[in-house]
Amino acid sequence: MSELQGLRAVVTGGASGIGLATARLLAERGAEVAVLDLDPSGAPKPLHGFTADVTDDASVRAAVADAVAELGGLDILINNAGIGAAGTIEDNPDEQWQRVLDVNVLGIVRTTRAALPPLRDSAHAAIVNTCSIAATAGLPQRALYSASKGAVLSLTLAMAADHIREGVRVNCVNPGTVDTPWVDRLLDAASEPTSERAALNARQPHGRLVTADEVAAAIAYLASPLAGSTTGTWLAVDGGMAGLRLPPSPH
Repeated sequence: MSELQGLRAVVTGGASGIGLATARLLAERGAEVAVLDLDPSGAPKPLHGFTADVTDDASVRAAVADAVAELGGLDILINNAGIGAAGTIEDNPDEQWQRVLDVNVLGIVRTTRAALPPLRDSAHAAIVNTCSIAATAGLPQRALYSASKGAVLSLTLAMAADHIREGVRVNCVNPGTVDTPWVDRLLDAASEPTSERAALNARQPHGRLVTADEVAAAIAYLASPLAGSTTGTWLAVDGGMAGLRLPPSPH
């Protein structure tokens, strides 16, 4: 497939997990791709790596400017950088709340703010934000993370309304639990990693974790001209978790 041929893309948090899978897929489909990451060394050629901290406005503006100069313009922005948090509303101190919201919500604000001028010059401008099933379903032990992703969902809708008449589409993907390094670290810290992984697998109706490549495929669709009439929406990639209500398995 080459529906992204000639387009220029920036992916934040693009050196690992969902971001790296997305950056690779966009490149495979013809886009020239720049990765913004705290450590972009994990992004292989032909990806262009730039160091950026999404909690620092000056860092973001410099990295976006450098990426746009390298690519010769910008058509696609994937706001993927994010961090997780576990616990109920009693468990996370104020400093952690501020940190997670700073990365997951304000990180999107800073990067989009820097990218909008070149995006407005594009004949095909698309923004895709990485959201989560946590934005639309109440998950245990995820109060802070859910609050941040609920904000991302609302922000996506507001951005779509603000920029549709400028020719900029804005959507988000809502993955279920994805098999990423962050989930691996979460499981490593669990008292019973094997049973915890089994529980995470079972939480998705299709019985397994979502893969980073599956999320990347959804992002690539929303970013492509094939989705030219799609804006202000979210695409669930969650094995049916958001919408299905199955009876207990007989096994």
